[in-house]
Amino acid sequence: MQPANLQPATFQLGLIGHPLSHSLSPKLHTAALQACGLQGDYSLFPIHPDDKQALKDLLARIRSGEIHGLNVTIPHKQNVIPLLDDLTPTAKAIGAVNTICLRESKLIGDNTDATGFLIDLNHFLANNQSEIADRKSVIVLGAGGSARAIVYALLNNGWNVTLAARRIEQAQELAAQFENVNALELNLQTFQLSNLQLIVNTTPLGMTPNIDQSPLPENLSLPSNVFIYDLVYNPRKTKLVRNARAQGLQAATGLGMLIEQAALAFELWTGHNPSRELMRASIEQSPISNL
Repeated sequence: MQPANLQPATFQLGLIGHPLSHSLSPKLHTAALQACGLQGDYSLFPIHPDDKQALKDLLARIRSGEIHGLNVTIPHKQNVIPLLDDLTPTAKAIGAVNTICLRESKLIGDNTDATGFLIDLNHFLANNQSEIADRKSVIVLGAGGSARAIVYALLNNGWNVTLAARRIEQAQELAAQFENVNALELNLQTFQLSNLQLIVNTTPLGMTPNIDQSPLPENLSLPSNVFIYDLVYNPRKTKLVRNARAQGLQAATGLGMLIEQAALAFELWTGHNPSRELMRASIEQSPISNL
């Protein structure tokens, strides 16, 4: 999706979700505006999951030109879809929207989560190993909303994907929406771990305040060449990441993905590519919470 040609003197941007009280998005996008020499504001629009009228009224402000771009987070990534005029192929394939803007008088829904994740993952892998095996195998833990974008991204990057959830029915339902995705119950003791190159956690296990939780058993021995990517970034070092590093493995949280997806959305709205370093610096000393 290309950015609009005509740019406002002041960009009015924001985030739809509920709750939003501790969101990092205002700091990230304020830093992006400053880095690109643009004037603007980034506001929070907490809308209750059942308040469909408030959602419609807010989207009408994009149509009128009052707001120039919105991010979308839980619980509205799917709720907004019926209210939009069109979806990008990526958003359509994922079945969720995290970025909205106006193009030729139409409200368009896009999704930068998948690309943001893939950029950060590939950067992480490139910095920690010389080459990736031709046959790349990954287990994605969880089958909720976040897993949709992750599975889509991995499949398009040539990974062999297995989806694992505590409720096998949920994993099977999501796997059925993609081709060549296996679904299993979340019981890692039965997996062929030796064939894995990557484990991605999309569950909220380990997120503040439940920082002593992990989606993997404490005593599970992992292959020496497996990489761990935890979408949870609150706290900065989750139990999953700490346990992996204690085994000598490379592991990362989803903070890089948070920054990348925000920067990609910002570029769609403004046509400017912001500095990731300055965006990261804006939140380095901040208490971490959900997007």
